[in-house]
Amino acid sequence: MSDDDGSLEPPEWVSRGGVHRTRPHPDAPPAEATRTRPRPEAPRVIRGPAPDLAAGRAERRRHRRRSLTVLAIVLVPVVLFAVAVGWFLWELNPPGSPGEKVVVTIAEGTGTGEIGALLEDEGVIGSSRAYDLYTTLTRAGPFDPGVYTFRESLGVRDAVNVLKAGPPKGADLVLTIPPGLTVSQIAERVGKLPGHDANAFLLLAQSGQIRSRYQPAGVSSLEGMLEPDTYFLNADDTDADILQRLVDTFDARADAVGLGNPNAAGLDPYQTIVAASLIEREAGLDEDRPLISAVLRNRLRDGMRLQIDATVCYAMGGCPNGISGTDLELDSPYNTYKVQGLPPTPISGVTTKSLQAAQNPADAPYLYYVLGDANGKHAFATTYEEHLANIEAAREKGLL
Repeated sequence: MSDDDGSLEPPEWVSRGGVHRTRPHPDAPPAEATRTRPRPEAPRVIRGPAPDLAAGRAERRRHRRRSLTVLAIVLVPVVLFAVAVGWFLWELNPPGSPGEKVVVTIAEGTGTGEIGALLEDEGVIGSSRAYDLYTTLTRAGPFDPGVYTFRESLGVRDAVNVLKAGPPKGADLVLTIPPGLTVSQIAERVGKLPGHDANAFLLLAQSGQIRSRYQPAGVSSLEGMLEPDTYFLNADDTDADILQRLVDTFDARADAVGLGNPNAAGLDPYQTIVAASLIEREAGLDEDRPLISAVLRNRLRDGMRLQIDATVCYAMGGCPNGISGTDLELDSPYNTYKVQGLPPTPISGVTTKSLQAAQNPADAPYLYYVLGDANGKHAFATTYEEHLANIEAAREKGLL
């Protein structure tokens, strides 16, 4: 259809949408609404744990740590206690059979604890600490002095039972060796025992058949290595039995003071025994021992002769009337007025205190000493002038 100007216009339905839409008939019933399925939502992505979940995991970790800490606090002492009990029971009764016989002399006045240390040194027990604990718990001790026969690796319980039984009763002999005796003087005491001879004992002690572990290869005499003490002997003990016991006792006590270790005096073990024998013969009081040791060290260091009266007496076989000027001219390797250095061997038996003094001289500059008091105390000097003054003071006191 054309209008007046002759142009054609598209129908209204075309301009409205460009798509032909069928209009419903006026009399047609209304169409049902088209139902559309809702589009499913995309799943939520949780980036990292939710706050409540992370807190729960942290709490569980803390709980585990607390539980492990509590368990450790409870178990560690239990384990340590179990180990300690096991060690103690082992020491009381070690497995296996006991070893060789060990003869131990318990001197008069030896304390219960000292006996434990001695038994440990002799290999009878494995630990003196276990012994101390056992004797404390059982209230064992003190024990009687005497000669006891044990076995190596016996164990604490059986060793204490031997001590409780006491030394064997019967025809035991007693040998008392005071400090400072020579091997000849010790032989004289042994010779007074029934069935023994002084000369035979002396020859055995000088033969090298029985040796101390501190005895050098070239030395045969046991001079200085026979421990002063009181020994309880069996009637059937031989000279060799007695000599071995004296040597074993010395070695055990020398071990206890570390004789084999380097010492402050710079002496080897045998030289230390030699120096200790000089200290033993010279010192009247224990407090003087380290000071006399300092004099020996200082004079040896300075190249001075020791000039020890006791060495001259040893060379003479004794000097009951003192030393004269003529005695000082004696030609002997033991005359330290003429010979430089230490004498070739010890000059007497030594105590533990003298060994310790020889190992650890006092830190003192002294080079001289002389008897200064009637109680045995010495007066020490650094210079010769001071020494002369001390000598004059001793003479005024009637000590020289």
